[in-house]
Amino acid sequence: MTLGSHVYALLGLTALVAGLVAILVFAMLRFAAAARATHQQSHGSSEMALLSSALEQAVARLKAQERATAARAEASEHLSGEIIASITAGLLVVGMNREIRILNPAGRRMLELDDLAALGDYHRALAEPLSQMIDRCLATGAPILRSTVTLPRSRGATYLGVTVSPLTDTGGAFHGAICLFSDLTAVANLEEQLRLKDSLAAVGELTAGIAHEFRNGLATIQGYSKLIDLRTLPEAYRPYVEGIRAETESLNEVVNNFLNFARPAQLTLSRVDLRAICDRAADEVRAEARSLGGDVDVRGQFGAIEGDEVLLRQAFSNLLRNAVEACAGASVAPVVVVESMVDAERQYSSISVNDSGPGIDPTQRDQIFRPFYTSKRNGTGLGLALVQKIIVFHNGRIAVGTSPQGGASLQVTLPLV
Repeated sequence: MTLGSHVYALLGLTALVAGLVAILVFAMLRFAAAARATHQQSHGSSEMALLSSALEQAVARLKAQERATAARAEASEHLSGEIIASITAGLLVVGMNREIRILNPAGRRMLELDDLAALGDYHRALAEPLSQMIDRCLATGAPILRSTVTLPRSRGATYLGVTVSPLTDTGGAFHGAICLFSDLTAVANLEEQLRLKDSLAAVGELTAGIAHEFRNGLATIQGYSKLIDLRTLPEAYRPYVEGIRAETESLNEVVNNFLNFARPAQLTLSRVDLRAICDRAADEVRAEARSLGGDVDVRGQFGAIEGDEVLLRQAFSNLLRNAVEACAGASVAPVVVVESMVDAERQYSSISVNDSGPGIDPTQRDQIFRPFYTSKRNGTGLGLALVQKIIVFHNGRIAVGTSPQGGASLQVTLPLV
């Protein structure tokens, strides 16, 4: 083999080796590029996974915070509702369009409103004195502090202590009124009882001495008239002596009634069943009522009180006897109904003596309890005055109204044990 052929063979072998090396280098470069691409893709997926996990955790935390906030808001709203429902005073919130927004249960009881009546315009739901006070606050934006309102009703809250304040938002914008009111009926009744007790005591002290003097003079006249023997008198003079005796006996009865009225009330307290008191008083007048074509009925739920049984029996006997006499005086069959109810919440018993007689003129209802005021021809005017005294000294009250039969209704309210 020649030198040239060796050279050519070496060059071919070198070229072959160089080709193989190039191929190997190319393959290695491709492999490295693929490895780098795979690494980059794997690193990107990991970052995406981390970012997704962080977002999920953030969303979970936000949802947990939202649930906690909603729970706190619900608990706060529930607590506000409990507070409003538990307030013993009345709470009324109205808007500028005169709509009622809130009226708590205590307010509904005082105003005698149900759920339906409390909705809508407060002018339709509330008594005029209270609605006028709210109108003034809405018109002026000025608060009304500690005013007294009298409601025109016979039962429930009659006197209210009211405060009306303007309702503003956080920015100070005026958008309604809030009204707080409390029941002052018991306080007003207590003040009235104290005034009656004071006036009755003053009248008793003033007139007791005068009554005793009258009684002494009547006793003298009556004693001398009994010393006269009618058989020794001429026939023409006997009627005069008999008239003197009858008149002195009548005046003596008036003086005794007046002394009973003027005498300070000394109560002997014990537990008294009002049903037994009314049944006994009804038994005393039932025969008379039936003889006139009527009857006396006792019905309803009665309670028990701490009182003087003798004085209470005297009071209800006077009421029933007055009812029968009023019917008889008007030539009406006396139908007398004693009806009672018990208010367990307010702890009082209300007893009404209703009759079928002519009733009592509304203009005279404030006068019938005054001493010596009477519409009867032979009345002394002390019966109802004595009844009022007995009821007042038992911390009760008595009022006059119209009975379902169209006659008079004497309504006695007494505190329960």
